[in-house]
Amino acid sequence: MRLKTEAKRQAILDVAAKAFAELGYEGASMAEICARVGGSKATIYNYFASKDELFFDVLTCDRSGFDHAHDPLDPAAPDVRAALQDFGERFIGFLYTPQIQSNRRLAIGSAARSGIGRLMYEREVSRSQKKIEDFLQAAAMRGDLRLLTPRLAARQLRALLEAELIEEYLFQVVQTVTTEDIHGLVQRAVTAFLAIYTPVADTRLSAETDPLNPETGE
Repeated sequence: MRLKTEAKRQAILDVAAKAFAELGYEGASMAEICARVGGSKATIYNYFASKDELFFDVLTCDRSGFDHAHDPLDPAAPDVRAALQDFGERFIGFLYTPQIQSNRRLAIGSAARSGIGRLMYEREVSRSQKKIEDFLQAAAMRGDLRLLTPRLAARQLRALLEAELIEEYLFQVVQTVTTEDIHGLVQRAVTAFLAIYTPVADTRLSAETDPLNPETGE
């Protein structure tokens, strides 16, 4: 077996990225990618176990952007609103860069015909979800939030953050999102989220209108 090198791995990723962008997931066969890289299929399979694994690594090559977006979710952060605002701006800023928008569309479009959808969900979406859950759970344990479950709250937070953009994104209406736009929509999303999950001081208000009251909430 030939010795693996990071330079060779990156060269394969670069070639594969161009092939997937030009031909789509189905059109870019491993044979096609191999021909562009040069050498045998065994060389590519020495680095990537399958076409899905190669495609996944092409789509998620910018791991630093993901990590940077989630850095504000420190369970020890004392100001929940500030941390969520910082996270939301980084997160939306990351998701709506042109490259990540393109990668998400490729993954969604290929999900029904490959295993890429499951890989993206299990390795990226679930990882993001867990980081949010841990942050919210820590805030709840301090009494700063009141949750039904961290899992549900984390999903609702993600949904609120994308609420003003998701339909335009899906139908490819949105192309660029400004920093000012992101700040405003995240501020509105965080305000809505905290309106649901901030502990209610007035017990009468809590009993009658609290959305987390099992007798009145959905």
